[in-house]
Amino acid sequence: MLLTQTQIDQYVQVGTVKTRYWEAGAGKQTLILLHGAGGSVEFWYYNFLALARKHRVIAIDMVGSGRSDKPSASYSLRYQAEFVQGFMNALSIHSAVLVGHSMSGGAVLQLALMAPERIEKLVLVGSFGLGREVAISARLATLPMAIRSLQPTPAVMRPMLRQNVFDVDTIPQEWIDLRYPIFALPGRKEPLIQMARTNLNLLGVQESVYQSIVQNLASITAPALIIWGKQDRIIPLAHAHVAAKNLPNAKQPLLIDRCGHYPHLEHPAQFNQVVLNFVQDC
Repeated sequence: MLLTQTQIDQYVQVGTVKTRYWEAGAGKQTLILLHGAGGSVEFWYYNFLALARKHRVIAIDMVGSGRSDKPSASYSLRYQAEFVQGFMNALSIHSAVLVGHSMSGGAVLQLALMAPERIEKLVLVGSFGLGREVAISARLATLPMAIRSLQPTPAVMRPMLRQNVFDVDTIPQEWIDLRYPIFALPGRKEPLIQMARTNLNLLGVQESVYQSIVQNLASITAPALIIWGKQDRIIPLAHAHVAAKNLPNAKQPLLIDRCGHYPHLEHPAQFNQVVLNFVQDC
């Protein structure tokens, strides 16, 4: 595992949302790293400084997640895409390379359709929004019973990761310890549940959510890199092929073996090198 260090939290106001982010590096291009549903900047812990050696890199706690504010909102892909655009405006970033994992991959695709001039290149990592299929655990979050009391403890962290990664024993304890205080923050569940109810139903991703993206992939002309774990149990590998087939400027997908839903956490060295090559290419 790569050596790294904890970054200093910074905050910016995006509309009414106090937004936490990390920033490091300098260079011609800016990379913005966007975690998946319920995540935080800590998910980029093993990528952040490696990418910042050659570029300006910013990782955001998405609205409703981490230490950013958690307003009562729809958390639709459009809402999340507008938040990302608002963040870019707040930091005077006209365009950037956007790296979106899972739900944020869907937000990046939505932003590419709304405001293509804001995206120089896009990296989709186990991306949401490319089909109906999604893990049963995500679909069950739409039910009323999803709001239940669970006193988070450090002991639950590793078991909860089992569905998300190929081999939970490869996840460093230092990362578990870093992530736990964010996981235990109050108010974490409500935005997740609203996000699920807006975008999913018991059958999977709502047709109105993914069809408008899939039907318009051919209009997204920014260079695209698709990264997926071959053993992703959250969003199936078949969705990587949907993106690769329909995005006109997609590179050959990176499909990582012995990898679940978090390629950047499970195989950071390989992930970092491929992203660096992609950003520097052409």
